[in-house]
Amino acid sequence: MSLSRYFKGPSTSLDDQVESFATDRVPADQRWPRPAVLLVLTANVTAMFWFSLGGQLGFLLGWPLMLLPIAYMVVVATVLGSAIMRISSREGLSVPLLTRGLGFGSKGAAVASVVYGFNYVFYFLFEGSIVAHALSEFLHVSITSVAAVLVFCMVGVVALLSAWRGMHSMNLLQRWGTPLFLVLFVIGMIMLARGYVLVGPGEWKATGGIGAATIWQGINLANGQIVFQGLIATDYGRFVRTRVGYRGTGALMLVELLMIAGVMLIGALIGFTMLDHFKGPEAELSATDPGLYFVTFMGVLGVVFAVITQIRINVVNLYSGSLALSNAWDATMSRRIGRQWWMVGLLVLGVVGYPMNILQYTGTFLAITGIMTNTWVLILLADYFVCRRLCGLAPTREIEFRDGRVRDWNPCGLISMAAGVFAGALGILGVYPDYYASFIAMIVGPVVHIPLTLATRGRFYTVPGSRHPDAKVSAPV
Repeated sequence: MSLSRYFKGPSTSLDDQVESFATDRVPADQRWPRPAVLLVLTANVTAMFWFSLGGQLGFLLGWPLMLLPIAYMVVVATVLGSAIMRISSREGLSVPLLTRGLGFGSKGAAVASVVYGFNYVFYFLFEGSIVAHALSEFLHVSITSVAAVLVFCMVGVVALLSAWRGMHSMNLLQRWGTPLFLVLFVIGMIMLARGYVLVGPGEWKATGGIGAATIWQGINLANGQIVFQGLIATDYGRFVRTRVGYRGTGALMLVELLMIAGVMLIGALIGFTMLDHFKGPEAELSATDPGLYFVTFMGVLGVVFAVITQIRINVVNLYSGSLALSNAWDATMSRRIGRQWWMVGLLVLGVVGYPMNILQYTGTFLAITGIMTNTWVLILLADYFVCRRLCGLAPTREIEFRDGRVRDWNPCGLISMAAGVFAGALGILGVYPDYYASFIAMIVGPVVHIPLTLATRGRFYTVPGSRHPDAKVSAPV
């Protein structure tokens, strides 16, 4: 096999490229080499979001305390991500399809899929807003002006077209986009060093007081990503060849997350270096907005850099969001809507929501998404490793997901999800400190799910008469 083949996927029909097996298993002959999957995932690594989050953690905790949430994210996201990616790659199923069989039922999974899909509306808006901010800064127009909205829309359309053929078009985009990103990034760092006095880690001081609550706030920001990064990787990891084990999926996750950690540290470096440049009460917010500071020290190249970066990551947001929403629709409606049209819908929602200036709500969003996505995926892992593998209530291979075979509703997953989200919501509402909310939610969900599934002896997994012959389940009482 030539070197270039390691970074390309197998040939397939145009229809399969566009639909990208959104509502079905990925066939064995459509699996991709791991380097090709990792190449697509590099778009996530270099998202502007990580520059921004690194700056936020730096201002919140300073050096070296900011390493604590970063290390937590790398370690835990690698463990959880490698587990869920391994299940997904062996089954050839996206997480929304796995959810049908792993404790939720087909229509129950649609609830989680909608929540998951709308996460990508936020990330699409976040990345697109950064580009619009960059152009607004360069052209001196308001970020809420009609011109800024049009810019957001036009760049979003380019991302849409780049994700139209799924993995194939995204892989092509990253093959030329990644080298271009790296070249512009190196030029940008040289321009920053020449134009400003770099502020190294020894001078990264927290801008407020530091205590136990502050540390928990930082870890909570990271906790919002520990599962979400695994979910993103799994949307592409289902294309990984079935023979790749936990070590292989773990290596994919670890390489990706270490690169993300590096980008976050660079985000902190830029933030502290640029902090004195931005004056006024919103200086910290400006110093964590890549759309502003890249243009400030790179000029027109900063605009180009922001546009290329946004397109590279928003193809991921549009693609993963379309998988989730197409699955939710497929589970509840009889007439199917193609995956690509869900991307169009996400773009429209982004254009409508752009004037909200969503960057200011990052902390709140990460707390909420940490509650929902962490609870959901921890339930899936508990179902697979405890209820299925340890207790033998259902098979761990050929997990059922098809309508008519899997139950419409599995109360075990839905009740446990509701319990976890409710427990987390109490924190958001102020009953206890909100930075504990996502941790409590992700513990409550599995703790409720396992006893419920054991008590019902797994009879809500599949429709009676269609149970997998390998299941070791006693007859329901």
